[in-house]
Amino acid sequence: MSGNVEVVVVGGGYGGVTAANRLARRDGVSVTLVNPRPEFVSRIRLHQLVAGSDDAVEGFGEVLGGNVRLLVDTATRIDAGERRVSLAGGGTVSYDYLVYAVGSGASDPCVPGAVEFAHSVSDLEGAHRLRSTLAATPATAPVTVVGAGPTGLETAAELAEAGRRVTLVCGRVLGPSLHARVRRPVARRLARLGVTVLEGPRAQVTEVTQDAVRLEDGREVPSAVTVWTAGFRVPDLAARSGLRTDAAGRLVTDTTLTSVDDERIVAAGDAGVMPDHPFRMSCQAAVQLGPAAAATILHRIAGKKPSPVRMFFAGQCLSLGRNEGVTQFSYPNDKVNSLGIGGRTGAGVKEIACRFTLNKLVSGARKAGSRASRAGGNDRLGTPA
Repeated sequence: MSGNVEVVVVGGGYGGVTAANRLARRDGVSVTLVNPRPEFVSRIRLHQLVAGSDDAVEGFGEVLGGNVRLLVDTATRIDAGERRVSLAGGGTVSYDYLVYAVGSGASDPCVPGAVEFAHSVSDLEGAHRLRSTLAATPATAPVTVVGAGPTGLETAAELAEAGRRVTLVCGRVLGPSLHARVRRPVARRLARLGVTVLEGPRAQVTEVTQDAVRLEDGREVPSAVTVWTAGFRVPDLAARSGLRTDAAGRLVTDTTLTSVDDERIVAAGDAGVMPDHPFRMSCQAAVQLGPAAAATILHRIAGKKPSPVRMFFAGQCLSLGRNEGVTQFSYPNDKVNSLGIGGRTGAGVKEIACRFTLNKLVSGARKAGSRASRAGGNDRLGTPA
């Protein structure tokens, strides 16, 4: 392809930022990143924001290369035929290639009362609302966390360490993504923090009210504040745009992350799916998928055949408050094994993982050009075209 190539990245999370920075390093490629917020959200620290130990945001000036134009707006539709993205602010932005990196958020619980009365920790706005609610709630009031995946475990431990009276409703099992041996130190840590753990085949939530959570086995758990962490969903932008999606709404791609409908649309992160090569929604996946999506586009620009993406997983790191944590190791295919690290060392590994991820973004931004390298550096916060 001759001349300047315009690439639009929709979504400024881990996948979108790493893709944008990688693309912006190539001469002749102009990159615009569309994101609804003027700052990068560090989702792996949102549970800390709730408890007040971190603000979970970084300025895009730190993590996004100066050669990337930042457009603060929300994409409402992708017109694949015209290669154009419509924006909530009323404008449009055109592209030669598009990176679909809209991420994921809290799932619809489909449980009576959950939408009205339960809080979420999956996005910045939900975490802020939960923090404000907790600040207005007596410290002795009961708090219930629903869901015992990584987000639920980290949130329950963080709140309990801060002095809250927490009940964790697991459903069938505590830490379903963990190996049985690694669940044991998690359970011991939660017990030391005073968290009441409810698990078993009938420990399923059937209703959420303003002051309680009802379970399938008939129990009613008092709850002044309920936090729902079970499950994730993706935005419906792809489906609304007429692109093929799976039952969960993720953009269906081949093994090069290319949409099965349009070779000029490439996915990065939670909002895409390779049906024959599924991967776990995670930061660990996103920081691999972003550069891989960029590589697919760069190959096409050069007239070369893109290579199938290769994923490598090392494990899962969980913080259980500020003083302890657990690292669950896995095989490269993300299947967990019986190896783990707990205690203060586990907390240290989680903190290293968080800092390493941020440092990787900062390093990518430097390679993609400094803020000062752009004419009119203050126009990073763009307005709709």
